[in-house]
Amino acid sequence: MQTKVFIVDDHYMVIEGIRSLLQHEKSVELIGHAMTAESCIAFLKLQQPDVILMDINLPDKNGIELCREVKEKYPNIFILGLSTFNQQSFIQKMMDNGASGYVLKNASGKELLEAIHNVSKGKIFMSFEVEQALKTKPPGEIVITRRELEVLMLIAEGMTNNEIAGKLFISFTTVDTHRKNLLEKFSAKNTAELVKLAFQHKFLKD
Repeated sequence: MQTKVFIVDDHYMVIEGIRSLLQHEKSVELIGHAMTAESCIAFLKLQQPDVILMDINLPDKNGIELCREVKEKYPNIFILGLSTFNQQSFIQKMMDNGASGYVLKNASGKELLEAIHNVSKGKIFMSFEVEQALKTKPPGEIVITRRELEVLMLIAEGMTNNEIAGKLFISFTTVDTHRKNLLEKFSAKNTAELVKLAFQHKFLKD
């Protein structure tokens, strides 16, 4: 069975490069490409791929935000971050927003194919360079998503999960998940300690 792949990148040469790497692979079907986040969303309303190769730098919206948006609307689509950047903050943010893997644009056809097959089976895939970048993460560095920051700011204002859910138009369960993730990321035992540590790490300002 073929894996349907869709490419989102604002450089036509990159799209053509990926197409040439994968066009003779019988296990993969390239069903199209988009050069902006807007055209990606428009395409997905008509047809859904199994895997999206998603660039981080797009002209109208960054790939991290687009990744979150796609996963919220189409949770069954797997996303592979595609970038020239191997900074840990970019990698971590893509993964935190629902990506199943991260591949650099200098990847070989073999590595790209391996990544596509892995994530299409629900596995996580990281290219070797990406794994190395994550391993060298400085001690004490905390990376949170934009949504987690929004939740964190409302927690600091003393809002309950129900109030935060109403304010951000998300479910109570989603807020609770964000709260648990924040406690884990800050290694905080409770909400009071979480807020205190968030101020110390400059995520919140007086």
